Amino acid sequence: MNTNDAASRLEALGNPTRLSLYRMLVKAGHAGLSVGECQQRLDIAQSTLSFHLKALIHAGLVTQERQSRTLICRANYDVMNALVGFLVDECCVDERCRTAASDVA
Repeated sequence: MNTNDAASRLEALGNPTRLSLYRMLVKAGHAGLSVGECQQRLDIAQSTLSFHLKALIHAGLVTQERQSRTLICRANYDVMNALVGFLVDECCVDERCRTAASDVA
């Protein structure tokens, strides 16, 4: 993942409604939730839900699949894990380099 991709995904999660929706889908697991269930749990208008889902889908954080007449939303765990990995991959690298350098000196 590059910085631009990470920034786009974090921007999508920067809205309280989208963050709540995304966390709800993460909690739901691989089975996901129907659009109707998402709407009911968040207690928001269908148009508002559609707006926020579109942003999460565009960022690659959520996928949708039609099952008969039901639209199922799922968190994209691969993208979620890549984003978290991007954020922590270099955690404390500079500190470790300074410590290693001082140990050598």
